[in-house]
Amino acid sequence: MPEHAEVIIAGCGPTGAMLAAELRLHDVPVLVLEKEAEPGSFVRIVSLHMRSLELMAMRGLLDRLVERGRRRPVGGIFAAIAKPAPEGLDSTYPYLLGIPQPVIEQVLTAHAVALGAEVRSGCAVTGFEQDAQGVTVELAGGERLRSRYLVGCDGARSTVRKLLGVGFPGEPARNDTLMGEMKVGVPQEEIAARLAELGNAERRIMLRPFGDGVYSVVVPAAEVREDRAEPPTLDDFQHQLRALTGTDFGLHSPRWLSRFGDATRLAERYRAGRVLLAGDAAHIHPPIGGQGLNLGIQDAVNLGWKLAAQIRGWAPETLLDNYQSERHPVAAAVLDNTRAQTELLSAEPGAQAVRRLLTELMDLDEVNRYLIEKITAIDIRYDFGAGPDLLGRRLRDVELEAGRLYDRMREGRGLVLDRTGRLSVDGWSDRVDVITDPTAALDVPAVLLRPDGYVAWIGERQRDLNDRLERWFGKPGGTANSLDSQPR
Repeated sequence: MPEHAEVIIAGCGPTGAMLAAELRLHDVPVLVLEKEAEPGSFVRIVSLHMRSLELMAMRGLLDRLVERGRRRPVGGIFAAIAKPAPEGLDSTYPYLLGIPQPVIEQVLTAHAVALGAEVRSGCAVTGFEQDAQGVTVELAGGERLRSRYLVGCDGARSTVRKLLGVGFPGEPARNDTLMGEMKVGVPQEEIAARLAELGNAERRIMLRPFGDGVYSVVVPAAEVREDRAEPPTLDDFQHQLRALTGTDFGLHSPRWLSRFGDATRLAERYRAGRVLLAGDAAHIHPPIGGQGLNLGIQDAVNLGWKLAAQIRGWAPETLLDNYQSERHPVAAAVLDNTRAQTELLSAEPGAQAVRRLLTELMDLDEVNRYLIEKITAIDIRYDFGAGPDLLGRRLRDVELEAGRLYDRMREGRGLVLDRTGRLSVDGWSDRVDVITDPTAALDVPAVLLRPDGYVAWIGERQRDLNDRLERWFGKPGGTANSLDSQPR
């Protein structure tokens, strides 16, 4: 364990690993506790969306992921309605990256460890107590550890959330779905023809080729199970396909098999004193649209710099609570769009009528674009007050005189991009960088970017900039506040 662990993170999935790395960018000592002694045996393919790809580019990780993934177009991801991606999406990375989830975990964990985080496997959190100065965490076996903060990134069945007593309201699972990757014994044309014959009756069945004869297979399960820890068998897939389509398509040689439900729940709060929640510990929903992992990674990047600022003593009074006020509504919106998409997959006549209508509406570029931006999180606009539409949105990876913007954001600091040549960050230079570049591909005089890439100010007056610097980065000169000893 680090000599002085300021933050203990429960769970070393993508959310926990990303959060650890973000904290280490600010030299916060971090210990990550992963209850599993060994990585999972299955290799599920997931999609990184545009906003997550932008975050990976900001931290210098994108090339490592792209070389081990497969680019796919972003069209057709809302309720599996087959529409092409709209042109001119506001991102330098307008694609999906299909990649095995263990690869993401390996890359992010290696990144965190390289920055100085310590990861301990086979360590399950079984209890904790918090007081005005910190949190005492108890592990299976009785070991007790001390830190200033604890963050639960320990998944849908989060021990931290349950021990914290935070409510997790929502809807229980009504349907289970089997998902896996395996080979099939018939040509793709035969599969497509059979599924076309079924039409709307079995829209929840999907067999999508990955290449080399391997398919992603999704099929409704025969029953809802409370315990999904034990994966289904190949026979479960074969039996369900025969029952629903009349054939099992010759399934064989599975690479991984899993089961998921459509439970939809959102934690009532993301923070209670010195304990916080992120990722699936804070929100769960059906995987339609592939948003869950992305939502958790974005939670981590939003939280990391704010928690570091609190620990380092320069955080404005409400900065850490701002984590919930920004991310809780984002998760609520994701839950709603997955609810809507789930209804659109129903074979009921009313749901199918709505689906046909939406399919027609998506021929309108504005509708298609709206839904794609919602799924991929590039539509997010945080409430930073009145101002131009760019205020509160993330800034794309614009070209600079020397390279690209995101290459200058790898250290997780704030950034002023100034086209005027008149602005400075005197008093905040320990937390914020400045780039003076009159050639920057920007249609406003200057912007202040938070460490997560969101635009916190637009303008050209030094006094106005100073006001926003103080709002987001505290008093000039690194003056410590006295709030850290008071849990909220």
